[in-house]
Amino acid sequence: MNHVVMLDPAVGSLLVGCYLLLFASAAAHKLRDLKQFADVFAGYGLAPALIRWRLSWLVPVLETLVALGLLLPASRAIAALVAAALLLSYAIAISINLRAGRDLIACGCGGPDRRRPIAAWMVWRNLLLALGLGVATLPWIARKLEWTDGATVAFGLTSIALLYSCAERLLGDPGRARDSGMRSTP
Repeated sequence: MNHVVMLDPAVGSLLVGCYLLLFASAAAHKLRDLKQFADVFAGYGLAPALIRWRLSWLVPVLETLVALGLLLPASRAIAALVAAALLLSYAIAISINLRAGRDLIACGCGGPDRRRPIAAWMVWRNLLLALGLGVATLPWIARKLEWTDGATVAFGLTSIALLYSCAERLLGDPGRARDSGMRSTP
């Protein structure tokens, strides 16, 4: 027997909503101060200096396209694939710099006002988030959503966003970065 794992549409909507919120907020904070994000991006030292500015624009554009693509069932799978590729790229970039001992560069993941240094837990976070995108692309059971599903998704999204924010604060210790005069370039 061939069993296909399928998601309940309320669970699928909750997963998609979480990733949509994650990528939309990531793009928004980068676009809010693109010059500063370009400096953070350059701090990773992984792209030739001549193309860093163009690539720094590409990151929030891709994050915006991912958020928009997750909205529509027709584009959801490709958006999830691009999102997973972005998360894996972030994990690789962080890993390369950590292995090189460059752990004081800003991660670029907390917005322009937060200069949090990269850390190993960020690699694992991005790998787990990429894995979760695979679950979000499973086929959904065909059933109508009811008002209780809407409430479940809304409260679930709020709860997960708050938990994610708390975990980021606990693991990130942004005060350390601000107080240590962190540099954005190696």
